[in-house]
Amino acid sequence: MSTKYTEEQVWIRLDGDFATVGITHHAQDALGDIVFVDLPEIGKSIFQKDVAGVVESVKTAADVYMPASGIVTEVNEALRADPSLANTSPLQDGWFFKVTLTDSTQLAGLMDEAAYATFEA
Repeated sequence: MSTKYTEEQVWIRLDGDFATVGITHHAQDALGDIVFVDLPEIGKSIFQKDVAGVVESVKTAADVYMPASGIVTEVNEALRADPSLANTSPLQDGWFFKVTLTDSTQLAGLMDEAAYATFEA
């Protein structure tokens, strides 16, 4: 499995044609205490760069942009019940949703971990 990142602070972890999506440590840190997440509907097709969800914190609200086109297959109900998981475990327990990718060629335009580390520096 490999993880890719967007400039909008979203990560996507690949497992074949399936992927898990969430927000980065930097995003959750910038947002502050997350109090609500709006997750997409299972079965929804979402195109790359479209809004896939919303994160609300005590400071602000932010859109979560789709890193690569896909069909939502699962949402993190634990995150919906406890949005603070996005703060305490953004890369593991705080994932947002899972998708079946419909255009994996779009992943080539995303940052790998080394490029993301340079982007964050």
